[in-house]
Amino acid sequence: MGTFHQDKGELHGITVVVDTVGAEIYVGRCDELNEERIVLHDVDVHRQGDNGRSKEEYVERAARFGIWKQFEQLAIPAEAIASVRRLGDL
Repeated sequence: MGTFHQDKGELHGITVVVDTVGAEIYVGRCDELNEERIVLHDVDVHRQGDNGRSKEEYVERAARFGIWKQFEQLAIPAEAIASVRRLGDL
């Protein structure tokens, strides 16, 4: 269960995987998700093919071992988002 900020949404405080319509996939702690964007904290970014890994292989590894934070905070516009999933559900 996330933290209790009524205006932040049900994923607030949860580590999520944000797949995009492009080559990037993000893993970070969700601060806010709305119709305009998602804001993540403590974020790692993977591009399809980086280190010889697909997006799916990267997410499998992140679910097992965690991530290396690259960014304190990132905002991803809604039009770039293909899906948002809880990392813990994978």
